[in-house]
Amino acid sequence: MASDLAGAAPVAAAASSVAEVPAALLTRPDGVYFAPGVGAAALQAAVNQVFQSGAYFAGLDYAALQAALYPPPPPPSPPATAGAGQAVHFATAIVPFEAQRRALYKAPKNHRDSAEYFFEQLFFEEMVLPDGTVIPERPARLDPDEFVAELWLKGIRFGVDFAAVKAAIAAAKSERITVARQRDASPGIDAMVVEVSQDLHRSDAPRARADGRVDLLSFQNRFPQIKKNMRLLKKQPAQAGSPGYELGGGPLAPQPPRDLELAHLAGAGTVVERKPDGEYLVATQDGFLNVDPKSHSISVNDKIVSMDGVSGRTTGNLELAGAYEEFGDVQEQREVSGGDITVHGNVYGNINSRGGHVALNANLVGGSVHNVAGNIEVKGVASSAVLQTRSGVITLARAENCVIAASRVVIDSASNCEIVADEVVIALAEGCAIAGHNVEIESAGPRKRIEMLIHVLVRDVGHFDQQLAELDARRAAQQQAMVPLQQEIERISLLPDVRRYLALAAKLRTHELTLTPEQGQFLRKIASAVGAELQELSRLTHERQIHETAFNLASGERERLREQRRAAAGRARCGLHMVSGDVLVRTMPFHADHGPLYLLPAKDIQHRLRGTGGAGKTLFSGSSGGFDWHLDADAE
Repeated sequence: MASDLAGAAPVAAAASSVAEVPAALLTRPDGVYFAPGVGAAALQAAVNQVFQSGAYFAGLDYAALQAALYPPPPPPSPPATAGAGQAVHFATAIVPFEAQRRALYKAPKNHRDSAEYFFEQLFFEEMVLPDGTVIPERPARLDPDEFVAELWLKGIRFGVDFAAVKAAIAAAKSERITVARQRDASPGIDAMVVEVSQDLHRSDAPRARADGRVDLLSFQNRFPQIKKNMRLLKKQPAQAGSPGYELGGGPLAPQPPRDLELAHLAGAGTVVERKPDGEYLVATQDGFLNVDPKSHSISVNDKIVSMDGVSGRTTGNLELAGAYEEFGDVQEQREVSGGDITVHGNVYGNINSRGGHVALNANLVGGSVHNVAGNIEVKGVASSAVLQTRSGVITLARAENCVIAASRVVIDSASNCEIVADEVVIALAEGCAIAGHNVEIESAGPRKRIEMLIHVLVRDVGHFDQQLAELDARRAAQQQAMVPLQQEIERISLLPDVRRYLALAAKLRTHELTLTPEQGQFLRKIASAVGAELQELSRLTHERQIHETAFNLASGERERLREQRRAAAGRARCGLHMVSGDVLVRTMPFHADHGPLYLLPAKDIQHRLRGTGGAGKTLFSGSSGGFDWHLDADAE
């Protein structure tokens, strides 16, 4: 086609007032295209030439226009870059922008990063033609394609909200809207060091929190064990930001990211290795990690054994990635987090384990031990403490004024404690509040003025009982409905003629009696005589069968429901070998869907066990003897 050649082809008939089409644009019968292999700057100049010549693009695809003139963040839009290989359609025609139409447009209100425009009802002024014809004032409407051209001429070349403009024009109401916004530059990402291994942070410096504040109670972890050839740190290269554009089309350059040298962090026992997947700081020997608080260099040295304990002076709070063994004391308000934790000294602070075994070889006083999945063992005395594991066994020699929660609890001596578990085994319990599915206590009694309470956890099957009661009511209603029907059936059946006919009919059905034709005629006469009674008897029998069927269905459903209730109730038991003083044993219903009670916070456990809101029926109340109880799942 001639319009595709050399870049200066005549414009289509609809745009005959435009002298020529710029070389970067192609006009074809089906529309206007960006020529292939032309850069964004040349395309901007070509579009500007069209607008400056008093024309605009009709049928404009504004998204395609913007993608070609101002490529988005990388990768740039392929159709708008040199070497794209094909022309890009973005409009249907180039048409003149008439002066009368241009007068309809006002200047937008420009802000730093946006522009607003006030849309209102417009009118063409009254006109008098040369022949004297008067064209009166008439309504006018803006055109989105003209609007883009007008904004371009007023300096707004980027960021027009074309959809909002079209909607405002179509709404035909007075309103001020934002018609264009600049695209801010996206900041880059500075080069940074990320931890490849979790076994890091040996430092006495205060630990920085995620929100940027410094935790003065916590030092960097001083005891991570490192294996030879373990990757410790990885350098993440800097990433450049994405440029933006002002409303005038000028680029907004992003702030350049900062780089770093990983070699500056390499100390003794470490080396920088460059691999295909990145640059790493790698340990060259087994040992423990040490971070120099001044130079921030990282080294791997020989094994370090600390006997100083955990305190604000020595280590601060510890957050460990692996197992941990401490030979000193853990001071009050200190936090030790890790897994497989062993403490040989006394613990006055808080132990938090992600799993494994927590062993305290001395005393736990005023602190707490939490284990997500694993056992807890205290060989000394646990006093005024909280011990809780989500999945595991808590074993204590002696517990006083503690809150203890686990799937299984084994204690030699417990005094004034709140204990909840699936299974509780205690040799001596005094003044405790205990809840469990299976409770086994050798000796139990009060302590001074503190009562001894035992709650046997039983699953709440109230909804089954309600359904059973409804079924019983249905069965009773069916039985009651059958009584008058049966009475009426018996009355009619005892009438002489009816009774004689029914007896003969029964013998005929069992072939005990065979009738001659004369006897058969006689039987039909009897049947005719009692026809009304027989019909009523049939109706009553049918109604009784309906009620009897409903009764049997309800009975079968009741048996199935009882089996479901028995399975849902599960098992529960309480065994007291010796009662020494006042002891109260009650059931405590709970909903299995709500999860085990031992997962509740310590305060909630205390409230549930010492309060009376969740108590069920009393099983035992006495001051001597023994008690052995098993849940009867069939009891209603």
